[in-house]
Amino acid sequence: MSTSPPPGPPPVEMREIFRTMTLIRRFEERAAEEYMAGRIGGFLHLAIGEEAAIVGTVSALRPDDPLTSTYREHGQALARGTDPRAIMAELLGRETGICRGRGGSMHLMDVQHAFYGGYGIVGGAVPLALGLAWAARYRETDQVSVTMFGEGAANQGVISECFNMAGLWDLPIVFLILNNQYGMGTRVERAAAMDDFYPRAVAYDIESWKVDGMDVLAVRAALSEAARLAREEQRPACVELLAYRYRGHSMSDPDTVRAAEEKERWKARDPLITFERVLLGEGIIDSAGVAAMHAEVDRVVDDATAFAQESPEVAIADLADDVYAEPWNDAPRGSALVRP
Repeated sequence: MSTSPPPGPPPVEMREIFRTMTLIRRFEERAAEEYMAGRIGGFLHLAIGEEAAIVGTVSALRPDDPLTSTYREHGQALARGTDPRAIMAELLGRETGICRGRGGSMHLMDVQHAFYGGYGIVGGAVPLALGLAWAARYRETDQVSVTMFGEGAANQGVISECFNMAGLWDLPIVFLILNNQYGMGTRVERAAAMDDFYPRAVAYDIESWKVDGMDVLAVRAALSEAARLAREEQRPACVELLAYRYRGHSMSDPDTVRAAEEKERWKARDPLITFERVLLGEGIIDSAGVAAMHAEVDRVVDDATAFAQESPEVAIADLADDVYAEPWNDAPRGSALVRP
């Protein structure tokens, strides 16, 4: 990793980073309300507390760099530019959702914004991200594939396989380990022999390091360097972000395992509050600007919620749409193959 960090973003971008972090927080809080009201079914995994990791990552990428994530991915879609209306409608299972209501909370995808999805299978997105990196190399597009996964997924065997292939073929990929220290209710020390995960990639000749995942500018600097290695030097990189989620694993988790003292200690490092202090201290925004931005974000979330609630539910007759592809050949076995 370079010893000199890149210069910080200009003030206008700093304000946009803060706005996006706030949008994610308010959107997730509203999603929780919609879930409790019975308008969101299934599972709902919130990224409250992880905003710095998400926005710091996305702000360091090019718009066409493919991004994959876990099932805790509403924030990634928002940061990538997906319409909040389409995301909220997807959570509510409406036809106007980004996946027409078929994906739900855990399977958002927006190829137009180079977001190739959240995945319900732990670690399932990583080999797909490896394929996206190989495709970028093959097509000579100068893109960098970035895949976000948790410390729990890091124990999946497929992660080591992907490390090996990336190191062997020097693929333009960044492995981003978002270590929020708990796999559901299991603390990391009870699930892993070593509670640092980035050294695992070193064994596969992948440059790796660890940064504070609650500091959005530290995340941005680390991802900028990782993306530079992948894009300019065609070398994979691995970054571990130490972070903390402020809600349970999902809305069905009462979050009784983690000690109250621990949660309060991490809430004192709330990434939104600490970054707001930075912006105020440097004169990049004032209190009136913060209030105006909060009001604007609230309007966006209110609008997205109203749009989703008013949108039509998926018709029962249409549930199988987009599940199966049309066959390219119906010819009986033994007859000549004819492509349509």
